[in-house]
Amino acid sequence: MENSPWATAVATGIGSLPGTDPGEANRVVVGELPDLPHLAELPARGVGADMIGRTAGLLVDLAVEVVPSGYRVAPRPGRDHRRAVDLMRFDLDAFQDAVESTKPSVVKVQLTGPWTLTSLVELPRGHRVLTDPGALREFAASLSEGLAAHVAEVSKRTGANVVVQLDEPMLPSVLRGLLPTPSKLGFVAPVPEPEVRELLSGVIESARRATGQPVIVHCCADRPPLSLLRSAGADALAFDLTLLRNAPAQVLDQIGETWDDGAVLFLGLVPTVDPGKPVPLKSLAQPALDLVDKLGFARSLLTERAVPTPTCGLAGADHAWARKAMSLARDLGKAFAEPPENW
Repeated sequence: MENSPWATAVATGIGSLPGTDPGEANRVVVGELPDLPHLAELPARGVGADMIGRTAGLLVDLAVEVVPSGYRVAPRPGRDHRRAVDLMRFDLDAFQDAVESTKPSVVKVQLTGPWTLTSLVELPRGHRVLTDPGALREFAASLSEGLAAHVAEVSKRTGANVVVQLDEPMLPSVLRGLLPTPSKLGFVAPVPEPEVRELLSGVIESARRATGQPVIVHCCADRPPLSLLRSAGADALAFDLTLLRNAPAQVLDQIGETWDDGAVLFLGLVPTVDPGKPVPLKSLAQPALDLVDKLGFARSLLTERAVPTPTCGLAGADHAWARKAMSLARDLGKAFAEPPENW
């Protein structure tokens, strides 16, 4: 990928952090990841602060509410929807304050991708949105419009270029037909790859038009569909590399093909919770070093087209480890650029 907006030796986070104070969380992010800070997500605040609620609050002309089974389409914005909107405004206020003194040239925001969003929001009768082709298209269009407005707001507040990360943790289940039906007696039919690609491609292109920047797609599953994501137009792919240490050759081939095709890989390397023992930097880097060696690439590729991250969000960590994890990711980025002699 040519002309990436972030510098070499950069690191970033996936999105979520522990706690409920957006001011503190965003200050920590900007302090530990100054070259590519991300808007902190704080799901511990509850309804509207989680992955689905945050993105649903950005939708245009669509509203959601909370029912016992999760989020459901609502006829009009109610208390749950308004809470998500308010929480995002608080987060943007905090992020704006946090970057005021550092003035980063690029920042990252995270939104739920269209397939995960529509797999986890219900229609009024309890079926998943993705089971209704009309509703699915409406959600994708609304997401694209809301995404553009969100990017414009973040850019206005920070004065920075904005990079969008689309989170698609449910995509493998969508492709494999592993989503239970409302009765829990069966499963939603798998969605064919061409349909998945077409819808996702439209949202990726909308994000690219809104930002003028590369688009990242993140999937933390143990078998992320990297080739599909790349063919849908993703410029960068984020995944948990530690889950792929014993992956079959075909998965490694996918990684090699996407890397060779010019994609940037956001490599999840730092544990999301405190392992309870010292973690040498080289041991964290080892999966990445092994990967380039197995694929036959020069290790300099880790500097040119890799960005170290925690393996996933840090919402389950304590505050001390969340800060440490981001610091370790930053140190990995520097070590990829200037490897120690013992590497």
